Amino acid sequence: METLDIKLLGKEYQVSCRPDEREGLLAAVEFLDGKLADVTRRTGSTGERLAIMTALNVAHELLQQQREGGFDLQAARRRIGLMTARLDGVLAQQEKLF
Repeated sequence: METLDIKLLGKEYQVSCRPDEREGLLAAVEFLDGKLADVTRRTGSTGERLAIMTALNVAHELLQQQREGGFDLQAARRRIGLMTARLDGVLAQQEKLF
């Protein structure tokens, strides 16, 4: 585990994460900071109320996306794997020609 310094709404925090999670966590920080700023702008909320309202908005968006058949990461990975295997097969056949 490593310690990562992050900033949300101008406040600094330290969080722990595995090295392979660093990029994803930084993307989440950027996303959350934007959501917090948006809710602050729209409602004027601060503190605990701001955190709760932002969490509620993010949860609502996530559930709505899931209900609408949102992006299926596992299916996308399977398709990419199949395409890679297919391309590898075609390239192997081409190499035999030369």
